[in-house]
Amino acid sequence: MNSNKMQIGKAALWMTGAIASFTSMAIAGRELSVTHDTFEIMFYRSLVGICVVAIVLSASRKWHQVTTKRLGLHGIRNVLHFTGQNLWFYAVTVIPLAQVFALEFTQPIWVILLSPLLLHERLTALRLTAALIGFAGILIVARPGAATLSPGVIAAAASAIFFALTAISTKSLTRIASIGCIMFWLTLMQAGLGLVASGLDGQITLPTLTTAPLLLLVGLAGLLAHYCITNALAIAPATVVVPFDFARLPTIAILGMVLYHEPLDHWTLLGAAVIFAGIFLNVWSENRSNSATPA
Repeated sequence: MNSNKMQIGKAALWMTGAIASFTSMAIAGRELSVTHDTFEIMFYRSLVGICVVAIVLSASRKWHQVTTKRLGLHGIRNVLHFTGQNLWFYAVTVIPLAQVFALEFTQPIWVILLSPLLLHERLTALRLTAALIGFAGILIVARPGAATLSPGVIAAAASAIFFALTAISTKSLTRIASIGCIMFWLTLMQAGLGLVASGLDGQITLPTLTTAPLLLLVGLAGLLAHYCITNALAIAPATVVVPFDFARLPTIAILGMVLYHEPLDHWTLLGAAVIFAGIFLNVWSENRSNSATPA
């Protein structure tokens, strides 16, 4: 019993780090939008990532794990992630932060629906029910018909789809590539994509004394968030980790109200709760299935 409590406590600490990282990245992204467009933010974020990944690979002496095997799949994955991340950064600049996070939480719902098509995984009745509950939550958050769908809402919803496709392609890559290899090509390829996209308008804004620390924060926070979640999942079951991750929503909602005077929209909070219910149902059913499977 005490051992379980310690594991949950450690997982909670890791998820606190993830929440702080995601939240700081969203706020930094909004502040940076005054000076840099989303392509530039992604370019500089990727440069920070290259430095961090290179240091880690050198310190752990794992450069030999970086190969060119399935480079095309790496490319597809990174185009998908680059697109999703740019849509996300755009969304955080034009709609309430709580709304962005609520719609971002639909990523697992899209994974449920797309995995049977792309990974040939079975779509069970519980998974389909979880997806339908999640879509009900999306409708509550977006409320089509109650108001004109804004580009920001569409961007946030679309980013979740691209993040889901990224997760699916990552799952395929983990079968043949190490995490270090995946992260190396992620940062390198997205730096290239960011550089090309940033230069389309013929002008790339250089970091200033004001934006440089924020760009560094975005780069570090993006890596740290996923590192924290990975460690939390390694310590505790997903049924424990997922509720902690959902704490991102009230956190960003309160910060949005304090920093940007964004109203606490009860429809967004209600819709997010419904989305969470769908996600948790799927996680619970997966854990139950795994527990029932003989070792």
